[in-house]
Amino acid sequence: MSILPIVTIPDKGLRQKNRPVTRFDAELQQLIDNMIETMREANGVGLAAPQVGRPLQLAVIETLPDLDDEGNEIEGTRDLYVIINPEIFWTSREVTSGIEGCLSIPGYVGEVDRHESIRVRGQDRHGRKFRMRLYDWTARIFQHEIDHLNGELYIDKLTGPESIWTEEEYEKLREAQKAKQDEHDPMMGD
Repeated sequence: MSILPIVTIPDKGLRQKNRPVTRFDAELQQLIDNMIETMREANGVGLAAPQVGRPLQLAVIETLPDLDDEGNEIEGTRDLYVIINPEIFWTSREVTSGIEGCLSIPGYVGEVDRHESIRVRGQDRHGRKFRMRLYDWTARIFQHEIDHLNGELYIDKLTGPESIWTEEEYEKLREAQKAKQDEHDPMMGD
C-alpha cells in the first residue's frame, strides 16, 4: 500500500461529476487500500476518489471512535465503509448545522447544514449492492463524501458567507464560547 497525494483546491478535478465504477478488479482493490491508508495518514474521516485525482464514484469513510470516560479511544469502535456508485435516495426533513473540514481545503473549517438522517444505496468494494440508513455524524460524513463525487465541496453549502474560518480562528472562537459558558455556569468557580 502507499500514501497518495491529496488534490487541493483549485484543482478542476474536484469540480467534476465522476464516472461510475464498472470494474471491480485488483487495480480497484489496490486503489481502495491506498485511499484508506491515505485517509488515515491524513487524520481524515473520509476520502473520495477525486481527492486523489481519480474521477470515479468511489469514497472511503471511517467513523470517529467511541470514547471512554477519560476521553480515550475504545478499540474496535470505528466503522469503515467503502462506497461505490452511491446514491442518496431519501433524506429527513430535519436538518442540523455542523462544522466540517476537508482534506482538499486544508487549514479551514465551515458551518454547513446537512440532513440528520439519510438513506443510501450503492455497491461495496466487491460490487455487492447495499442499502443503509444513516444518522447524525455518520450521515453528515456520507453526504460530504457523496458531494465530492458530484463535484461539490462543503464551501458551496456554507450556512452563510461568514461561516468559514481558519482552523486557528475557529479554535479561538470555541475557546471564547467555552469561557463564556463557564462564566455563566453556577457550578463553576466554587
